[in-house]
Amino acid sequence: MDFKKTILWAVFSLSGLMLYNNWQVHEGKPSMFGGAPVVTPATSDKTATGARVDVPTQITGVATGTTTPTTNIGSIESAEKFVLQNDVLVLEISSNGANVIDAKLLKALTAEQKPVELFQHTPAHKYFARSGLITLNNSDLPNHTSIFKLVQSGKDGSGRPFIVLASERSGVRLEKTFILNPGSYVVEVGHRVTQSTTNTNPIVLYTEIVRDGMQEQKIGPFGGAFSASTFTGPAAYTDKEKFNKLEFTAIDKNKITIPTQVAAGEPAWIAMVQHYFASAWIPGDKFARDIYAGRIDNGLYRIGMQIPLGVVAPGSVVVEKARLFVGPQEEKVLETIAPGFELLKDYGYLTIIAKPIFWLLEKIHGYVGNWGWSIILLTILIKLVFFPLSAASYKSMARMKEVQPRLMVMKEQFKGDPQKLNQAMMEMYRKEKINPLGGCLPVVIQIPVFISLYWVLLSSVEMRGAPWVLWIHDLSVPDPYYILPVIMAVSMFVQTKLNPTPPDPIQAKVMMYMPIVFSVMFFFFPAGLVLYWVVNNLLSIAQQWQINKIFGKKAAK
Repeated sequence: MDFKKTILWAVFSLSGLMLYNNWQVHEGKPSMFGGAPVVTPATSDKTATGARVDVPTQITGVATGTTTPTTNIGSIESAEKFVLQNDVLVLEISSNGANVIDAKLLKALTAEQKPVELFQHTPAHKYFARSGLITLNNSDLPNHTSIFKLVQSGKDGSGRPFIVLASERSGVRLEKTFILNPGSYVVEVGHRVTQSTTNTNPIVLYTEIVRDGMQEQKIGPFGGAFSASTFTGPAAYTDKEKFNKLEFTAIDKNKITIPTQVAAGEPAWIAMVQHYFASAWIPGDKFARDIYAGRIDNGLYRIGMQIPLGVVAPGSVVVEKARLFVGPQEEKVLETIAPGFELLKDYGYLTIIAKPIFWLLEKIHGYVGNWGWSIILLTILIKLVFFPLSAASYKSMARMKEVQPRLMVMKEQFKGDPQKLNQAMMEMYRKEKINPLGGCLPVVIQIPVFISLYWVLLSSVEMRGAPWVLWIHDLSVPDPYYILPVIMAVSMFVQTKLNPTPPDPIQAKVMMYMPIVFSVMFFFFPAGLVLYWVVNNLLSIAQQWQINKIFGKKAAK
């Protein structure tokens, strides 16, 4: 009995500790197990080839060793702006560099019922996408600081809005074409390069996403300590090395691992990820590409990809098409955009369990049309799957409760001899065919499912702003009145009463305080997750009460 309660307490405590440690790490704070990070000013990029150079005011290119100037922030903010819009996305493109400096998601609303502004270029927050040309001989080619002029705008033959901007430097003309499809968060971006002079140096196209290291504001009266958060920062995907996330703190310390050069024909993309939303450059695959990342001036971080276009002969034209994604991490949508793109929605190490859980949850939602009721039905299904294990656990607990009076007598009998007490308990367990650890295994098995569901509910933008009933208007944020956590605390207390009381008074007190400890944590969990746990507890109470009743009748006979 002592072993069982000790293991249960250890399992729950370790789970809570791991969840809390994950919050700390995802918020950029040091791991509880790894010591405090040393953050040093980074003045270099780390590239796929491992090359590094000092970065006073320029960034060295990866594949060519050439330089691209840093952002002229003042001129971007004062430059002329062009707007491109469809029914889900509003983009603002600056004439300085033809950079996409603002993006509003019309169907994703904030608490103030305003569109989420993913890209921004303000004194408080900078997050934008840019592209340009570089070459070996340091020629001043059109890049992300050049002035671009409007060539054409309107709608094409298919009714899609588009904008064409152009800039010319050193005899090289770069035209950028931005096209939006109806209902899509993907921008088709064409780079048309025209050479009018004799230049034997190969030209390289680069595409970058730039962002400051500002983390999202956390919810909760104690700040970020108890608030839920997910990864924020750059990421890269290649067919060989799959999905790589780059922590801002790791970039600061030049301790990042990014893919090697990407061969022609292989899929690859770069992204900037945050909770619920992401942006990404997805270039074509007809050229080889090189991925790089680093910290640049003004406290900005970037991840980029360079595509060598080769030597462009005088009078000839080279066109390279890419796609720019700016939108929510909706799993159905992500799967259709590019290979591996659904990995932007990160479930962590338990993806193999979390993805089927979300698939089932989404199927249920397709029938009931409410994410709250979908969570309840999913909980019932999970409970049915684990019913045999739970029944075995509760039967073991009921048997332990049945012999509880005998255990108390033994404890009094062998009060000064713990060794004989343990021998007597083991002998009684053997005769009564009771496994003192029988109630622990089902709990341990269900923990990965609980943690997987935690990440599903935390990571799914589909839950964002999704109401359930009455006071629950958003399942992705904590219960505003803490009603669900209080119900959960009561249900945990009832469960504790249904279980056999530990013979050790200290353990008994610990088990009584556990509902309070875990309820404090759940006060700051998403309401959808607490809803799952409340329903699971209520079903467990019903099952355990019924089994206790059956064993009680047997004992009476």
